[in-house]
Amino acid sequence: MNLFNDIEPQRRRSLLTLFIAGLLFWSSLASLLPTLPLYVQFVGGTKQQIGLVMGAFAIGLLLSRPQLGKIADLKGRKQVLLVGVVVAAIAPIGYLFAKSIPLLLVLRAFHGISIAAFTTAYSALVTDLSPPQKRGEVIGYMSLVTPIGMAFGPAVGGFVQAANGYTPLFFMSAILAAMAVFCTCQITEQNRAELAQNDAPSDGRGSQNYWQILWNPRVRIPALVLLMLGLVFGTLSTFLPLFVQETKVNLNPGLFYSTAAIASFGMRLVTGKASDKYGRGLFISGGLICYIASMLLLYLANNSNAFLFAALLEGIAGGTVIPMIVTLMADRCEPQERGRVFAISIGGFDLGIALAGPTLGFVAEHIGYRNMFGVAAGLAVLALLIFITQSSKNLSHSMKFAIGQCKDIYALNK
Repeated sequence: MNLFNDIEPQRRRSLLTLFIAGLLFWSSLASLLPTLPLYVQFVGGTKQQIGLVMGAFAIGLLLSRPQLGKIADLKGRKQVLLVGVVVAAIAPIGYLFAKSIPLLLVLRAFHGISIAAFTTAYSALVTDLSPPQKRGEVIGYMSLVTPIGMAFGPAVGGFVQAANGYTPLFFMSAILAAMAVFCTCQITEQNRAELAQNDAPSDGRGSQNYWQILWNPRVRIPALVLLMLGLVFGTLSTFLPLFVQETKVNLNPGLFYSTAAIASFGMRLVTGKASDKYGRGLFISGGLICYIASMLLLYLANNSNAFLFAALLEGIAGGTVIPMIVTLMADRCEPQERGRVFAISIGGFDLGIALAGPTLGFVAEHIGYRNMFGVAAGLAVLALLIFITQSSKNLSHSMKFAIGQCKDIYALNK
């Protein structure tokens, strides 16, 4: 990528090493995605218990992310990255010995700390190392670790489990995360004093506490949009394999996630650079529309082609909205508060995932999986309405920002 040749050598090496660590981390997590709900069912879990176990992952995220964001600001991003990859290496081994629902709940909550730590520190460190004028492009490229990992992990994980059982699958996940630990140890980050001097001047934001940051509309509205999307994503990641099984469609659920990941990869290649030119709002709105279409298609799906087309739309949506909101938050915060801002905003996504399993699992018990995806479509509509009406200082400015007709008034370094 010519873009990275324009970055000074030490920063470039750190970005490339961070990219490899991210690939390994996401592959480790994603390898369990299509099979873990089936594992919970295998040990005797009901539909609602499957939702509770899968949702417990986000409990670990929610409880740990605020403190991890603070540590990332005060002590450095690398320490928090290491927490993430170490937990990701330990947790899969625990699943080998978990034969009861209560123990699986505890392990899933512990595993959730990994993604809270890694994603918070990863986003902050990428922003630290990115030239402000090309921030969207760099974040777009660096966010490719998620779709690549999501493309590789579920397909390989599903194959390993089908051929050899759960034990080799859990060992494979742990080994991938252990390799990410090694890569993370090689990363060099900027010190806090250098960041404070080289970026935006402070206006007191760096000393704000958790609730002060959350209450500010520059953070609150993106966090609320991510809350809605967390509910949608939590529904998809928890119940999609079971819905495919229920409909008796001849489709490996891993192929759904891999198709979505490939589509997400393609979008991230182009939207980051384009958003530097046309603004973040237009792409966030377009991605939310794709989320709505994907959930509606799942609601209607009766064959493998419909499932795969829904996966394509979901991948386009996820590959656009998530990195664009991360970039939006990078635009809106100073270096001294990046860890906390990312922790809070992405925490909305965590909360949505945490609520999706138990609440929509309860819904599924009463109205079935198909109607539950109709509910998910409604949540995506709500996210779009919130964004186009509340993303800026007033309704008119919000609507213009949402269609790319004006700049973000909360952005710094612009």
